[in-house]
Formats: sequence, C-alpha cells, structure tokens
Amino acid sequence: MPVASSTATSGRLLSLLSLLQARRDWPGALLAGRLGVSERTVRRDVDRLRELGYPVQAVKGPDGGYRLEAGGQMPPLLFDEEQAVALAVALRIAVGTGAGIEEAAARALATVRQVMPSRLRQRVDVLEIAAAGGSAVQVDTDILLALSLAIRATEEVRFDYEAPAADPGPRPPRRVQPHHLVVRSGRWYLIGWDAVREDWRTYRVDRLRLRVPNGPRFTPREVPGGDVATFLAARFKGSATADVWPCRGEVVLDLPTAYVAPFAGDGVVEEVAFGKTRLLTGSWSWPALAAGLLRFECEIEVVGPPELRAAFAELAGRATRAANHGA
Repeated sequence: MPVASSTATSGRLLSLLSLLQARRDWPGALLAGRLGVSERTVRRDVDRLRELGYPVQAVKGPDGGYRLEAGGQMPPLLFDEEQAVALAVALRIAVGTGAGIEEAAARALATVRQVMPSRLRQRVDVLEIAAAGGSAVQVDTDILLALSLAIRATEEVRFDYEAPAADPGPRPPRRVQPHHLVVRSGRWYLIGWDAVREDWRTYRVDRLRLRVPNGPRFTPREVPGGDVATFLAARFKGSATADVWPCRGEVVLDLPTAYVAPFAGDGVVEEVAFGKTRLLTGSWSWPALAAGLLRFECEIEVVGPPELRAAFAELAGRATRAANHGA
C-alpha cells in the first residue's frame, strides 16, 4: 500500500505541475476539481513542489490560487506521458523542417527517447514522419530567429533578395513589414506587407539576406481571409483572395473514372457514363489549365467556360507552329 500511495502522489504532482505550466493563474478549487482531490491536498502538493525547487506562488484574490513563476534556478522540467510523446513528435518533425536545427533536434530526440519508459518509446518509434514535397531547403537559423524577433517587435526589415529575374543587375534592398513565418513543403516563407507597393508579398527565406538595423515599427495587419495557411495556399494558386484557382473549367474525358482520379489533384471527379468522366478543375491561367488537361491521353469535351475552349485553340496553334518550325 505505501508504494501504491507514493506512486499515486508522484503521478498527481506531475499532473499538477503540468496544469501549472499550461496557464498563468489557477484557482485552488479549479485545480482540486481537475485533479479529483480536495483543496487541502492541493495545498500539500504545492508545498511538495516548492520543496523540489519549483517557484509556485500563491495568488491573492476572492478565489485564491497558484501561479508557477519563471526563475533562473528552475529545476529540470518534468513531462507527463502525453507531453513526452508530443515533444518527441515535434522534434522528429523539426528534423525535416530545414530550419538549420536538424542535428540539434535529432540529438534532443535521442535524449528524450533514452529517458522514456519502454511503452512510450514503442509509441514514438512507430511514427514515420517525412517532409511532404521533397527534401527541405536549408535556411540559416539566425535569419529565422531575426525575422521572428522582428515580427514580435513589429519592426520593418530590410533585405537583399535573390529573386529570379530577367535583369541580373543589382537591385535596391526590399523593405517589408514582416507578419508571418510559414513552412510549406520543406521551404520557409516570409509573409509581409510591402508599404511601397501597398500589397502583401511572399518571400522564400533561403533567398534573402538581412540588412541591419531594422526599420521603424509598424501597425500589424490581418492577411486577407484571416488565415495564414489559406492565404499562402491561395497565393501559390495565383489567387489574391480565396484558396481557389483563378481559372476553373469543366470537361468530360473519354476515360474511366479510375484512370482520372489519381491524377486529378484537388479537382472534382464524377463518372457520367461507362468509360467517361466529368472533371472540374483549375489552374493559374487558362493556357496552363488546357495544357494540364492534355496530359490525359484521350478525347476531351469542353463543357465550359468559353475561355477554356479558347485556350485549347491557342495551344493548338502553338503546337502547329512548333511542328512546322524548321521543317
């Protein structure tokens, strides 16, 4: 019995510490309810955490409560099982982000895994996490940290940008109000407001070289639509607003649906008859949409709109000229 009681107390202390780390202030009654014990037991457990070196302060007020203060003499952090698994998953993802912390993340993962109970190691080891869209592009960690600080401080940044351009000559540094750092398909992107062009811009972080010092402070804005991931996805589709292709068309392909679906991407596929498939899909331009549909080696019936039919005619003219060139 003493062993079981001691184990229960240790587990409750770990749960209490986890709760105190999750929010700033905790009323004593709320902590007691979450832990399923009395407020008196909570007070005793808080005293035990203090004896272990955790700076738990009493909060005055009608309800009373507790707060875990930050301190330079913080004892080693403790994690419950869910936190430990979440940390291991996050570290494994970090290995493939291209943020310049891959080696450190791998070493940290090995350290965390070593101190895990065997049942948790088994849960973590079965996870197979790979970066979508190919290998990550390496980014200087110092640049990521500097951009993060600028975003927090709402300070304009200046940088040289190696953008593909017809003119290889020198260009003036960019001046951007940084708002978000986003990783997508193994690449880091800076989303910022260009006050000169009065528009949002997206930059690959691996192509920029920061200049110092930062510029003046600015008032943050909200990206169109309010959701950063949706906004970035829309920009990759050539849309300035919603996450939809600016050019969308409908065709009927002389192919079974089973042959079309694996190559339809985010298009909508519907069987209209035996061996015929309706496909509603989009692209950033009408010629690009028509060219993409031509990858299906079959007869194509254009349902609409007229812009798609015109794009097929334009591609046909290009193909004819290319076939006759030099003949």
